[in-house]
Amino acid sequence: MKTIIKYISLVIFLVLTACEDVVDIDVQEGPTRLVIEASLDWEKGTEGNYQTIKLSTSTPYFDTSFQPAIGATVSVLNVNSGTEVLFVDQNDGNYTTTDFEPVIGDTYALTVNYKNEVFTATEKMTPVPEIKEVFQSRDDGFNDEDLEVHLVFTDPEAEENYYLFKFLKEGELFPAFEDAKDEFINGNEIDWWYEIEEDEMDGLTPFEPGDTVYISMHGISKSYYEYIKILIEQMGGAGLFSSTPVALKGNCVNQTKPENQPLGYFRLTEVNKVTYTFTAE
Repeated sequence: MKTIIKYISLVIFLVLTACEDVVDIDVQEGPTRLVIEASLDWEKGTEGNYQTIKLSTSTPYFDTSFQPAIGATVSVLNVNSGTEVLFVDQNDGNYTTTDFEPVIGDTYALTVNYKNEVFTATEKMTPVPEIKEVFQSRDDGFNDEDLEVHLVFTDPEAEENYYLFKFLKEGELFPAFEDAKDEFINGNEIDWWYEIEEDEMDGLTPFEPGDTVYISMHGISKSYYEYIKILIEQMGGAGLFSSTPVALKGNCVNQTKPENQPLGYFRLTEVNKVTYTFTAE
């Protein structure tokens, strides 16, 4: 009997000590790249003069630190009017201006000069329709017991339109993103709804009365739609039916060293922002 007990104790000891082994995983590191976060969003009802462009450099896979790119020269040119705006280096990766003048339909050109390399991109300022109504319901979601928030707007008929929606529940760290195009809804009144499905692993809980959600609805270009659609799919995780992750190429180009292309995107959007608080029914 003592022999059996000693044997069991030895097995438990070996199992516990084996769990303490540290496994080092070698992850191949690529070259350091400039990351350009140039989202110039014009909120309806504002002048849109204050804008920020964020520059950083890429880091190894397991390194979550933020590495600001300091000392760059950043400017945005309105190609239609010839007006150029300089963005001031804040020495923390942020480059800001209070002089930007957004014009719907105009084309803008971004130029970034960083460490003797010139990066450029062009994009149009894209409009967004007015949100006509915001309301709550339990009728259209995947679970008829859960609350969802609805946005009602009319899609313009004269042109192709693409949209980006962002939903952030108060108290949550990360928003949810959804993309849309008007291929089958052109010119119609649209009722776009969003709900949170319960997910114990991710700590997600459905909306309840008293919850507040912050909503942004952007009008975006076709090229940005194609970019963000892939990014949203990749953010969804690595499930059995998930898309295979790929290196996303934005619209920014390295004019000095084409082999050292930057990451990120230069976008110009008009945006609706609304806040909705769920009520007891």
